Amino acid sequence: MGDPHLPQQVVIDAHGEGGFRFGGMSHRGSLLCLPDGVWAWPVATTAAVTDEALSPIFARAADLDFFLLGTGSEPWMPPPSLRVRFREANISLDVMATGPAVRTYNVMLLEGRRVAAGLIAHD
Repeated sequence: MGDPHLPQQVVIDAHGEGGFRFGGMSHRGSLLCLPDGVWAWPVATTAAVTDEALSPIFARAADLDFFLLGTGSEPWMPPPSLRVRFREANISLDVMATGPAVRTYNVMLLEGRRVAAGLIAHD
């Protein structure tokens, strides 16, 4: 991922209205929060949660214990194949609406846990 990004993990200060505030900045659209930074994530719906969209997470599997997927404002049940893929990578997958995912991510980050999050923006 060579795109511009914030090169560190930070808490998410706010979310909604199609974006997020974090690290003294704001971003419209979805975010991928990884151990090496916060990136724009080209995922607007759960239908776009593909192998390609998730490849940065699996590339960092050795540095992660948890992945939180914020699904916007609607609940979503990931397919069994996705759960298996995370299990095989030894990463715990938790799927919830984006608001609870942001709050959980912030707490886990402040606790020093090895956590990443994919947060789908919503209004």
